[in-house]
Amino acid sequence: MTQETETVDTTELVVDATARPDQSDILDIVDDLIVHLHQAKSMPLSASALVDREMFVTQLETLRTSLPDELRAARWMVREREAFISRTNEKAREMLGNAREEADELVSESNIVAEAVEEANILVRRAEGEARRLRLEAEDYIEKSLQKVETLLGGIVSQLHSAREELHQARPRPPDVPL
Repeated sequence: MTQETETVDTTELVVDATARPDQSDILDIVDDLIVHLHQAKSMPLSASALVDREMFVTQLETLRTSLPDELRAARWMVREREAFISRTNEKAREMLGNAREEADELVSESNIVAEAVEEANILVRRAEGEARRLRLEAEDYIEKSLQKVETLLGGIVSQLHSAREELHQARPRPPDVPL
């Protein structure tokens, strides 16, 4: 028994992977995949359908490359933020260690020791304040970027739900069984 696949003209479905499609292009690809599934030949006595695997793989790869740069940027920013916080904390620890070393060297004279401790504390507070400010700015920027991505993905999910609801509503009523 040979398995036949339905051949569908996919020339209109293929998108240039080097171009960066916008959100509507991504949704068009999803819509085309849904239409292709609707038009696919059903397997007898099964819920399965015969589809053009190569076309589906090509379209899914196109979708993956078409995802907004904001997703990649957000992941990169999270990693950069963590590295930045780590570097800032290390620098603060180093500054604190340096301040403590200086304070230990100047223990012999109480006036110098008091000034050194005060200066060390000022440096630590400045470093902590600067680290806090930079951390909050990074988190704000990441939050805005993630919000944009969330909005974009929410729209895609909403359209997918609508398409699925239309799919389920379009089903014919089962025939009445004679008694």
